[in-house]
Amino acid sequence: MSILSGKRILLGVTGSIAAFKAADLASKLTQSGAEVDVVLTGAGEKFVTPLTFQSVTGRRAFTDKDLWGDEAHVLHVNLGKKADLLVIAPCTANTIAKMAHGIADSLLTVTALAATCPILVAPAMDGGMFDHPATQENLETLQTRGVLVAGPAAGHLASGLTGIGRMLEPMDILGHVRLALGKNGKLAGKKVIVTAGGTQEAIDPVRVITNHSSGKQGYALAQAALDEGAEVTLITTPTGLNPPIGARVVRVKSAQDMLDALMNETADALVMAAAAADFRPKETAKDKLKKRDGIPQIQLEAAPDILKAISSQGGVPKRFRVMAGFAAESRDLLQNASEKLKSKGLDLIAANNISAQDAGFAVETNRITLLFADGSQENLPLMSKTEAAEKIVAHIARLLE
Repeated sequence: MSILSGKRILLGVTGSIAAFKAADLASKLTQSGAEVDVVLTGAGEKFVTPLTFQSVTGRRAFTDKDLWGDEAHVLHVNLGKKADLLVIAPCTANTIAKMAHGIADSLLTVTALAATCPILVAPAMDGGMFDHPATQENLETLQTRGVLVAGPAAGHLASGLTGIGRMLEPMDILGHVRLALGKNGKLAGKKVIVTAGGTQEAIDPVRVITNHSSGKQGYALAQAALDEGAEVTLITTPTGLNPPIGARVVRVKSAQDMLDALMNETADALVMAAAAADFRPKETAKDKLKKRDGIPQIQLEAAPDILKAISSQGGVPKRFRVMAGFAAESRDLLQNASEKLKSKGLDLIAANNISAQDAGFAVETNRITLLFADGSQENLPLMSKTEAAEKIVAHIARLLE
């Protein structure tokens, strides 16, 4: 995960049963390439030991005992100033109140007071505590100072109550970490629209014509744009994927739905990663087609050509400064991609051979050739769809310059 590679994350852990999730978060951050230093409060130690964090990060975990040790006169300053981001997860109502009022009575709170990096808190508390006016006022105070708040979620709480107070899951917090680290990226202040997934054209109320697209490449592109600080809208067909944290999601089914959604948008860049249908049933049956009635004869017609429709309205210069598309082909890859690049008025097209077993639909990797409007090309070797997305987004940022 390149946005986290080499980053120094300071993870504060306070006294909540959700502290056990913090160990998973520390592990995920470390696996993503970050250097993770952990600071536990005294109450946090009651739930999870420093050894747990040392085991998953490979680095020393700090406690209040270290505040009074040989490093005490510089420890909190060094921790706060060397970090790229301070994350406190879980962050109890008590710690939120201390931070809001500048109380520095532990290694974690004194470090938070001395920190010069962005701060992200993930609240965790039981029934009624989050909604209490005191907690809300304290959070509002922190947010006016620039502190980022992730969650909490609603659900079952430790007391047995149901309500708002659950700490977000580690993967969701990881998404917020990425947002915090990427907000000043190359696409900061830019709006990017990404389409993803395979469209569905209804035959009857049950059946559809669709394709093998999983949406993985489109979702990876949305995440890569977020990592560079863009405001991202993800227009997606039904998939089994979780949208990246921070993206505005517009859900569609058919190619017409996708076109209608795009006609309501303006952006600096449009990335058409969706596999939109070329054909659709001429008529959609009102009732489910029954086997007893025999094999139906389904007449097809052309589905709307999304990119052509946008271009034909003269909307490209006004609504999308840069347009990128995909050419998923099983033969004559570069020839077909080049024709599509020109006919659709694209600035960039990513051509991939869907007949390859290790690239294309429903796999984790892709092998892409990038073609540009100026006639240049770039061959990308086999790489993960995440890496491919980062390469494409980097080119989009360059084109926007």
